[in-house]
Amino acid sequence: MDDDLFQLRQLPIFVCFQMADAMEMMILSILAPQLHCEWRLPSLEVALLTSAVFIGMMISSSLWGNISDKYGRKTGLKLSVLWTMFYGLMSAFAPIYGWILVLRALVGFGIGGAPQSPEPHASCLLRYGIFWALGTVFEVLLAILVMPTLGWRWLLGLSTIPLFIFAILCFWLPESARYDVLTGNQEKALNTLKRIATENGAPMPLGKLIAARQEDRGKIRDLFSSHFRWTTVLLWFIWFANAFSYYGLVLLTTELFQEGGACGMSKGNKEELRCSLECKYLNSDDYKDLLWTTLSEFPGLLVTLWAIDRLGRRKTMALCFFHPFELLCCMCCSCVSISSHFNTVKTHGKCR
Repeated sequence: MDDDLFQLRQLPIFVCFQMADAMEMMILSILAPQLHCEWRLPSLEVALLTSAVFIGMMISSSLWGNISDKYGRKTGLKLSVLWTMFYGLMSAFAPIYGWILVLRALVGFGIGGAPQSPEPHASCLLRYGIFWALGTVFEVLLAILVMPTLGWRWLLGLSTIPLFIFAILCFWLPESARYDVLTGNQEKALNTLKRIATENGAPMPLGKLIAARQEDRGKIRDLFSSHFRWTTVLLWFIWFANAFSYYGLVLLTTELFQEGGACGMSKGNKEELRCSLECKYLNSDDYKDLLWTTLSEFPGLLVTLWAIDRLGRRKTMALCFFHPFELLCCMCCSCVSISSHFNTVKTHGKCR
């Protein structure tokens, strides 16, 4: 344990940041249905509100990478955190739909600067995901306490507290030693490594820091060369499927709560078609149900951690994609069956 003392001291900083990012994403599934009812937004505008966050992330990802390469990893991280915190807080004061649409897009722009774990081992990446799950659970708990009494504006404001804490903790976060070496600050990098060695109670290795400079950093078109083309397409599809499935299910959960568990059975009857402005406010019971569905991420992560070292990454990933597909198919089939039975009974005049 003492050998990793420095890393353990830095862990709360990254836990705070990971949880803060997860909270800003999880809030979409809570904010969208609330504004749908309170501001009488049509379905298209509700969908655009959540899409704006992802558009902001997509635009900013490469930009934050360039800022981190030029000004340092620590600087890029602090700027993205302060950016997300500021516009997240400003979202709480949005007077109209247009304002909150722009502000949430700017929040997504800041979230695009979230760092990825440098540890290549799959189990370490999954452990990193546990902190994300903690953030989603914390956001739902906050919604249970705040939404029934104070409303969504307070929820948006309070959700920025972890970002504020992280911004303060950043002062104790060292700059990347590798970045310092690559930018010619060998002395600063050496001091960082000495600090790590001292806190871990380990001796500094002998030798001299040498920057392994690489003049050709590659271009986007290299991804489509004959050597990388197939891998690029596969990875893009996997990431698309992963994001589409995960965030789709997160947003679908509150949509199902608003439907009241009816499986949309009334939509088969033209006399009961509903206006897109019709909605149902989520109550305390809905938020508690949302908490249970959010907690289900933890056993999923634990099972994946157990399986990945035994089955391998590809087989485990295939199972992780197939299992939700299987369950969603069961849900669709059950809803179709219930809807058909409902309409059959109503046709025979036994349902009023």
